[in-house]
Amino acid sequence: MKTSELLIDAHSRIKEVVHAVAAGLDDKMLATRPGPSANSIAWLVWHLTRVQDDHLADAGGYEQVYTADCWHEQLGLPLDAADTGYAHTPDQVELVKLNADQLVGYYDAVHARTVGFLRLMSDDDLDRIVDRRWDPPVTLGVRLVSVIDDCAQHAGQAAYVKGLLS
Repeated sequence: MKTSELLIDAHSRIKEVVHAVAAGLDDKMLATRPGPSANSIAWLVWHLTRVQDDHLADAGGYEQVYTADCWHEQLGLPLDAADTGYAHTPDQVELVKLNADQLVGYYDAVHARTVGFLRLMSDDDLDRIVDRRWDPPVTLGVRLVSVIDDCAQHAGQAAYVKGLLS
């Protein structure tokens, strides 16, 4: 198995969780926060998608799906197009109100772009430095694993919230 195939498989597992979480939920359930400082399912799925879109576009040298394919406008959130949800306050979390079709549509578009990027990647690319703001600098391989880890955690949190609300 090639490394790219392994990474695609990992992202495909996250996709399965995102689809399962969004299935059967109405707008109200997606926006419900189980506590005053907790995140909603809508925010968690939007955020994990934004992080994947932002980080992989940066590493791959392409424009984010959010802006390139006008998802920022389609979703109509009162947030800057560059916002990924990092360090959002409870008030900002409350602004993310999306329906299941919007969440899954944006996620699927990002997933497709991710798979396309990963298919073109070779094992030699994994050592390429993609972020010099850290010590040590971040390689593509480390960034890809970091994104998978972040997305898997947030997808799991969304599934947990769905279980709490069911």
